[in-house]
Amino acid sequence: MKKYSVYLAILALVLASLACQTVMGSGENNFQLPDVQNVPEVPQIDGGNEIEVPTLPPAATDDNGGNTVGGESKFPVTNDSFNVITASEMVTFQTNMSSDDVLKFYRDEFSDLGYEEDSSMAITFGKTFTLAFTGHESGKVIYVVGADAGDGSLYVTITLG
Repeated sequence: MKKYSVYLAILALVLASLACQTVMGSGENNFQLPDVQNVPEVPQIDGGNEIEVPTLPPAATDDNGGNTVGGESKFPVTNDSFNVITASEMVTFQTNMSSDDVLKFYRDEFSDLGYEEDSSMAITFGKTFTLAFTGHESGKVIYVVGADAGDGSLYVTITLG
């Protein structure tokens, strides 16, 4: 009987080893360096004078997904919004408003636009919240989700789903 215990223990170790190898990879390093030929130069500080760093234009469209960085959104955003990214049925941005102020803003804005809040889907937990509004012409629900960004601002995402 002891003989079978040893075989069972060895089998268990072999299977565990194979499982770890599968999860962690075979040990081969297939890492390839990215093409760095078209990387722009980093501005240098010359004698204490900083070189002006160019900024992104206010709106740019991604050919693949139709996303817009900046630009107009079909959903209202707060006046202090920054890092705005829009897509066809979504907008995400950051704001320095408190979560209570953002909740009030969207409850007022969407009710003024004729949407009705579905209070059964409202969740508020600290600086994290979810609101849902019905009445969109597509029949879809508008979701407003907010979360603490960790730097005093909030991430807010509005989707039509």
